[in-house]
Amino acid sequence: MKYISTAEFAKKVELSERTIRNYCASGRLKGAFLTGKTWNIPIDAVIAKKENNKNSHKHILLNILKEQKDMKLKGGIYHRTQIDLTYNSNKIEGSRLTHDQTRYIFETNTVGISEESINVDDIIETTNHFRCIDFIIDKANAKLTESIIKELHFLLKSGTSDSGKTWFNVGEYKKLPNEVGGNQTCPPKLVALKMRELLNSYHSIKNKTIEDIIDFHYNFEIIHPFQDGNGRVGRLIIFKECLANGIVPFIIDEQLKLFYYRGLQEWTSIKEYLMDTCLTAQDNYKAVLNYFEIEF
Repeated sequence: MKYISTAEFAKKVELSERTIRNYCASGRLKGAFLTGKTWNIPIDAVIAKKENNKNSHKHILLNILKEQKDMKLKGGIYHRTQIDLTYNSNKIEGSRLTHDQTRYIFETNTVGISEESINVDDIIETTNHFRCIDFIIDKANAKLTESIIKELHFLLKSGTSDSGKTWFNVGEYKKLPNEVGGNQTCPPKLVALKMRELLNSYHSIKNKTIEDIIDFHYNFEIIHPFQDGNGRVGRLIIFKECLANGIVPFIIDEQLKLFYYRGLQEWTSIKEYLMDTCLTAQDNYKAVLNYFEIEF
């Protein structure tokens, strides 16, 4: 039997090396084996269809998150997820709070001493984001609806300086046109229609995969339904839908930020950019789950 490398096999089937390594690790390439850190793949290997065997482990992580949330347990996966997801998602959007400051706010409900001035909105949006995570844990198995999406935006932006602006429309779709990264987004008058179409299309998929969830995220960000806060709401939706569908969730951190943006920009032409970024983030979260000895 002749074996080839992930790079050679990736070129052969026109997929990225990262995707092929993921297929090897998940058993979708029969006969592939590791030598040290290198995968050896049979030259005639065929990519097997993904088996729907997630049901037995589907709710393990979700149940643990719910249990630790209700216990207000510190030092577990719920605690770690709250801090990491909140810090990184806010950091992507320009928050100046550090990881330690985010942790301090979560653990003590106080800000602590800082040599630099701290933006009040950064503090409010951090505490609000903690509430958003509690909300998606509680609503993980609920069907994703416009109402849930709007509630996330309301929770995130309530009490901020934006919430005092009548045109900002906290918890409701945008009133004014906006753009993201210099790109045009959906006009306000079409947002409700486009969101209904997006949700209908998404819910027509019976067994949702991580690619389906990422595709929803891309289209959500293209619509950009709210005046601000779309990125954080979108990433909260990703986390919720991964939990709902028995998929290991992931957190886009600061190191992956630029790859994440590039992936969104190139999604319609080269899906592997964003897929690889999200799979890398998923691997990082899997490492955390392994540390806490949580099955997935």
